[in-house]
Amino acid sequence: SYVKVNGTTIMELVKMPVSELKTWFDNLQLNSHDAAVAKRLLTEIRNRLDIMVEVGLEYLTLDRLSSTLSGGESQRINLATSLGSSLMGSLYILDEPSIGLHSRDTQKLISVLKKLKNLGNTVIVVEHDEEIMEAADWIVDVGPQAGRLGGEIVYSGPLADISHAENSFTAKYLTGDLSIAVPAKRRKWSSYIGISGAREHNLKDIDVQIPLGVLTVVTGVSGSGKSTLIRDVFYRALSRQLGEAADAPGAFKSLTGDIHRIRAVEFVDQNPIGKSTRSNAATYLKAYDEIRALFAEQQSAKQLGFTPAYFSFNTEGGRCEECKGEGTITIEMQFMADITIPCEACGGKRFKRDVLDVEYRGKNRYDILDMTVNQAVEFFSEGKGAIEKRIIKRLQPLRDVGLGYIKLGQSSSTLSGGENQRVKLAYFLSLEKSEPTMFIFDEPTTGLHFHDINLLMDSFNRLIANGHSVVIIEHNMDVIKCADHVIDLGPGGGKAGGSLVVQGTPEDVAACSESYTGRYLKPKLSQTTM
Repeated sequence: SYVKVNGTTIMELVKMPVSELKTWFDNLQLNSHDAAVAKRLLTEIRNRLDIMVEVGLEYLTLDRLSSTLSGGESQRINLATSLGSSLMGSLYILDEPSIGLHSRDTQKLISVLKKLKNLGNTVIVVEHDEEIMEAADWIVDVGPQAGRLGGEIVYSGPLADISHAENSFTAKYLTGDLSIAVPAKRRKWSSYIGISGAREHNLKDIDVQIPLGVLTVVTGVSGSGKSTLIRDVFYRALSRQLGEAADAPGAFKSLTGDIHRIRAVEFVDQNPIGKSTRSNAATYLKAYDEIRALFAEQQSAKQLGFTPAYFSFNTEGGRCEECKGEGTITIEMQFMADITIPCEACGGKRFKRDVLDVEYRGKNRYDILDMTVNQAVEFFSEGKGAIEKRIIKRLQPLRDVGLGYIKLGQSSSTLSGGENQRVKLAYFLSLEKSEPTMFIFDEPTTGLHFHDINLLMDSFNRLIANGHSVVIIEHNMDVIKCADHVIDLGPGGGKAGGSLVVQGTPEDVAACSESYTGRYLKPKLSQTTM
């Protein structure tokens, strides 16, 4: 009953991948009257489809829900919209458009950004990707480090002169003075868990092996089936096999291999670490329990009868009841955005006056909240008690994963997806779990600088040294080259993906002529080993 054009309904069109849809419109034949009526429309449609292919979104279908898109995909769709409108004299600001983008498609993105510039626009990109930095006309490097040790313009100028920036980590990595080195040797493995006959979504009945006790990276271009294989099939199936609650896994035949060697599986995603605006990284790692206990041990607290609960902003007692320990008051506006102002009762300090009068080495509860993780570790290191040592032990993993710059009182709602994921990693490092666990990470390098990736790799190596297994879904070539085992899916995205291109060491992948990952990985493997 639907109207058909060239034998195709609109419902069939919106279910086509953009690449197929582009071919359909390119080959569309109309009579002279219809062609004249549709001339302008077809020009606009073809132009927009061309742009979507250019920004690496050829695997998407038009009926794909926006809620299922990654941040990078959403940005690239907005970019395609802007290019389609052919605006001139505008300022475009993009925040990490390379998120979720394989190196094969990065050059496409760069060409699109240059098109925007050539139309007479100004393009500013906040980015860590090496290829995009090298394509820039002007680089502004902020640092030299993060948090209180950052905030300075370390360099501003053309890429050719960045070597003159002495305090810039970015300059050192771009010039080769520093690098994420290839491991001197790959870890050997014999035990594994096999996935047989995975055929969910675009997966084409593939068999893969996930080694135990090593670092495995699952890669491939955008839309190749990585998340489907690891999250929808492997993680859910393994969770159920281990007796844990999980959604029904995607279609597959069986899990094989040494499942008995794994006691638990953890999928470390980028979802917020807490729903309350009072939650933060320190509470997530249980460091606040020890800090509250430390304040309750002070003589002035004992005299006033303050228990550790008085030093919590989550329970009644010592917190400011006007703002419920938030430090701010939110005024709801009916037709405008809500307004947030400091609490007048506590002046934004979240606690009652008598609680703030209790000090440890000259610092009250609010002063501690205002410290960065790095400052707090330095501060408590000067103490000699057992509680101080436990506080440092809780906070140190945050430094180890590169989060020493965040404040102890910083709300989890202000953390990025990558920061949330690293907080969870720090939590697992702090547990020092002895039972063998399978850890799965989805794009953990999101928002990370080269220097942070180095720290992240050290953390993964610690998990493996403790007897765990690590699986990473990733596009970053610096992470892929450090893997012990690589599973490369593709070769393309959408219907062109879902096949196992190659699995083996990074060297095996680099030697595979059919692998897009291998082509970009090969030059990375020539870098100096650790």
